Amino acid sequence: MHTPRTALCWLRRDLRLADHAALAHAQGAGRVLAAFVFDPAQLSGLARDDARVALIWHSLLDIRQRLRALGSDLAILHGDPADEIPLLAARAGAHAVFAARDYEPAARARDARVAAALATDGRALELVKDQVVFDTGEVLTRESKPYTVFTPYARAWRAKLAPADAGSLAVRLAADAFLPWREDGAVTLATLGFTDNPIGRAEAGEAAAAQRLAAFEAKIDDYHAARDYPARDATSQLSAALRFGTVSIRTLTRTALAHDGAGAQAWLNELVWRDFYQQLLWHFPHAATESFKPAFRDLPWPGEDSHFDAWRAGQTGYPLIDAAMRELLQTGWMHNRLRMVVASFLVKDLLIDWRRGEAHFAHHLLDYDLAANNGGWQWAASTGCDAQPWFRIFNPVTQSQKFDPDGAYIRRWVPGLAALDARSVHAPWQAKALPAGFALGRDYPVPIVDHAAQRERALALYGKQP
Repeated sequence: MHTPRTALCWLRRDLRLADHAALAHAQGAGRVLAAFVFDPAQLSGLARDDARVALIWHSLLDIRQRLRALGSDLAILHGDPADEIPLLAARAGAHAVFAARDYEPAARARDARVAAALATDGRALELVKDQVVFDTGEVLTRESKPYTVFTPYARAWRAKLAPADAGSLAVRLAADAFLPWREDGAVTLATLGFTDNPIGRAEAGEAAAAQRLAAFEAKIDDYHAARDYPARDATSQLSAALRFGTVSIRTLTRTALAHDGAGAQAWLNELVWRDFYQQLLWHFPHAATESFKPAFRDLPWPGEDSHFDAWRAGQTGYPLIDAAMRELLQTGWMHNRLRMVVASFLVKDLLIDWRRGEAHFAHHLLDYDLAANNGGWQWAASTGCDAQPWFRIFNPVTQSQKFDPDGAYIRRWVPGLAALDARSVHAPWQAKALPAGFALGRDYPVPIVDHAAQRERALALYGKQP
């Protein structure tokens, strides 16, 4: 009697069942058992109520429930993947393990260890493209080298794009497509050392991502005109869903291509930026820990720890900066325009190493992605491959006046400034008159630095480099 072959599908950043590259490839190789491994190396140092762990957990529970309805299960494991994946593959009799390719240096090292462990038993780790539209070797220069400037990369990316590149990958959700299996459910949030978090729970699963996408598609035509204004609900806020794979990059690309307007084109451009940063990290992994541009690797950052603490807490005395930083602490999210502004402020006003800001974002962002976060920080710090010029320094007050003109965003996240008028709310220390009972320095901090003076210091610091 013929015994069907079995393949293991190792979920990582693809927490869904629809349009799933690794699952589609695994189904082509036999009946599938799906698995996820909580790696202690990745969990260490996180807060017990980390929202990202909750998002992952509830997404996994959704997948488990759907697979159990088919007579199979999702194996949720806790341990070193180099131990857990080969052991599970042996238990299930899987001849191969399929997973989506990950571009981060630590993930690449992990996958190499897992592949080596599997090979000792004659099993293979098959990595497939899922996280990006175009893989690291698919969009190259005429010299077959990686692009390090975005504009020509984007031009080549768009020229290469064909409908098939954004096509949905068919997955059979039928009982005979999966291995009959039942896990004991020994791994729980509690055994992992975590508690639930409503922010992460609300963003978990394919249904939540689909709802966000549908809501955004209804307003996508205005995206290009409204996206820079944080008080407006104009962005997709799908970054966490894309980071954890509760929606595929192909689905988002198809959505953008289904609309012809400037809004959809501007949004598609953001997806191209994402591919750009992923391929940069793959080709230049050193950028994960040091400046891409050698000239700026030895900058002597003179910033003060007390200023860093004020920046983290949203107590700098600059309302737009403080509003953005407080939103990050409370929600795990920050508007993209504000990510650029607060990063510029930390590096070029406070003269603090961009890596400290990057690490703070890594700790708090629900959508944290190394390639995108690192790329954004190096862009703002002018240390990246295609960054803003080092002499371009955002003025936090004029940015506030331009992108939050009536102060609605500031008042939401810094309620202590609610009584200030639309002019004073951007720079209370410049106000001719403040509301009765409001005292600067008591009800809201005075600026910790003078922007004009710090701008000159930043220009001198960067200008000394070769």
